[in-house]
Formats: sequence, C-alpha cells, structure tokens
Amino acid sequence: MFLAQLWLPILVSGVLVFVASSIIHMALKWHRFEYRALSNEEAVRAAIRAGNAAPGQYIVPYCAEMKDLGTPEMQKKFAEGPVAFLTLRPVGPPRMGKPLALWFLYSVLVAAFAGYVAAHTLAAGAGFAQVCRVVGTVAFVAYSGGSVQMGIWMGKPWSSVAMEVLDGLIYGLLTGAAFGWLWH
Repeated sequence: MFLAQLWLPILVSGVLVFVASSIIHMALKWHRFEYRALSNEEAVRAAIRAGNAAPGQYIVPYCAEMKDLGTPEMQKKFAEGPVAFLTLRPVGPPRMGKPLALWFLYSVLVAAFAGYVAAHTLAAGAGFAQVCRVVGTVAFVAYSGGSVQMGIWMGKPWSSVAMEVLDGLIYGLLTGAAFGWLWH
C-alpha cells in the first residue's frame, strides 16, 4: 500500500485529534491546574524586563560548561535556588491562529508517519484491530514521548506528564481508529 492511498485516514485523524484536543483544552479544561502563579509575579516580570531578555530558552542558574557545575560558586547557586528552565515568548497578547494551524499540521504529520509505518508493515486487507493497534501505537508515542522527556530532563511535574500522556493515548486511539475504519 502506498502512503498516497492513505490521504483520507491521514486527514480524518488530523481533524479528530484537533477536535479532541479542543474539547480537552476548551471544554473539559483538565489542564487548568497544571500551572500556578508566583506570589511575586510582578517583581519577577520587572526583573526579566530589566534584563532585556530576548525570546528564547533560559536556565537559572546558568552554567556555560559542565565542568563548572562542581565549583563551590555554582553549588551555592543551586543550593540557594531557584532552579528553573524558562521559556520567553515575544511580547504581546497571545495569538492562537498560528499555534492552532501548526497543531493541526503536526497532527496530520503524526498521522502520515503512523500511516507510513502501517503501509510498510500491514497488508492492504488488514483488519480494524490490527491497523488500529499499529497506527495507534505509533501515534501514541509521537504525541506522548516529548512530555516524558520533559519530565525526565526539564523537571516537568509528573502529574502534568501523566495528563499529557493521557491526552496522547486519546489522540493515538483516535488516529488508530480512523485508520482502522478507512483502511483498504
């Protein structure tokens, strides 16, 4: 089976994932408790503005070389805290158009890769369960793997990781079901 023959399940699964994520984030709002406000938010905002930091990724305390991690000065900074990974976005109100478009394109890309794996591992007449299992597993890993890495390396709370893995499971099941339904 050629990937071009799978354009319909790729698009359908992209739409299903987009709709499901919209329901999760806008109607159910089950991620709303994952973020908290700093008690001194205004002071933190003023300090970041005063530093003229450009949009990008930052780490506090910053250590240019791994060998410097063992110095007494760096050890003191880590012991005193805070220890943080910080992402700064461009100044201005959030605009949702571009992120939503990119999310939809990402969902289609995940489906295309999952379809690629299925097209090279499954026969054209494979049954719903077999197609759903292969495609859904690939999609689940694509949607969930990054969050697990953030938990491991960036200290993302494991409760947030678990919620995002649950999202990934839902998206993987929807992607697998779309392919299983439309597989020829």
